[in-house]
Amino acid sequence: MLIREATTEDWPAIWPFFHEIVAAGDSFTYPVDLSRDEAREWWLVPAPSLAVVAVDDSGTVLGTAKMNRNHMGNSSHIASASYMVDPAHSGKGVGRALCQYSVDWARTAGFRAMQFNAVVETNVYAVRLYRSLGFEVVGTLPEGFNHPVEGYVGLHVMHKAL
Repeated sequence: MLIREATTEDWPAIWPFFHEIVAAGDSFTYPVDLSRDEAREWWLVPAPSLAVVAVDDSGTVLGTAKMNRNHMGNSSHIASASYMVDPAHSGKGVGRALCQYSVDWARTAGFRAMQFNAVVETNVYAVRLYRSLGFEVVGTLPEGFNHPVEGYVGLHVMHKAL
């Protein structure tokens, strides 16, 4: 698996699984009816932020991540990231590779920590992955997310010192 910077030419491969994940409404705080063009603008972020794709040997996009400064001003030393793995390729280590890549990116860029602002507590695979990579839940916003099946559930804030 290769992780490389995402380009606008990658968007047609990203959009189908991006749309599927967001429209499901169970793991991202994005509007479920987010349009293709809006989504592209939100995901393919300009420098110094970075969007990447994980691709296999044939060039198939397996997943994607975006990395950015979490806050501005006197809190601009905190990074953040978001991840999406094509469900057809889940369980193959793509999410772990993308998350580790983003941690390395943040560390190399000089950030002191990473913070995820809104990890849906019922997204147990993501929570387990982040914990395994050293992130801790530092707080939970009770009923911060209206899950389409579970109803109102908590949103974790997760943190990792770099």
